Amino acid sequence: MSLKYAVLAALLEGEASGYELSKVFDVSLANFWPATPQQLYRELERLAGDGLIEARTVPQERRPTKRLFSLTEAGREQLGVFAAAPTRRPTAVRDEFLIKMQAMDGVDPAAVRALVEERRAWALGKLARYERVRERLLDGRTEEEHLREADRVGPYLTLAAGITFERENARWCERVLTVLDERRTPAGPAGQPLG
Repeated sequence: MSLKYAVLAALLEGEASGYELSKVFDVSLANFWPATPQQLYRELERLAGDGLIEARTVPQERRPTKRLFSLTEAGREQLGVFAAAPTRRPTAVRDEFLIKMQAMDGVDPAAVRALVEERRAWALGKLARYERVRERLLDGRTEEEHLREADRVGPYLTLAAGITFERENARWCERVLTVLDERRTPAGPAGQPLG
């Protein structure tokens, strides 16, 4: 899949500037499709050139002219075809951190611990951000009410996947830290910790 469909899906929320889209990606889509602002701006130009989105300019006082992008009918149609097509294969995880964990035996335990603590903090930070977005989406409703009544549930469901992913990352890191602590404690008879 390309960035193209992520941008088209983000524009389902309505007209947006490139800056606004970069914020949407940072908050709502980063859990499954990260993109830099430069990548977004290049993709917006391509999509406009292909007729899948249209751009309009809005003059602003004391600021540069703003370009706002919106889906065209052709963009909606192409996104619909993409959304209904079978997914080719599940995503494979490619994570440098996990390779480091695979090779951790024989490495300074303090260095490993620092890496795991950093990953845990990162996961908890993302989780807190996703929870704030969740509260904003729910807007005082229960999850069940939102899923039953909202015009669009896709953004909420993908956010829920990100929340689950980061909760599990944090839980896994806590388990690794426990294992590191247990391995640091010298064992006495029958595997019991000494002292």
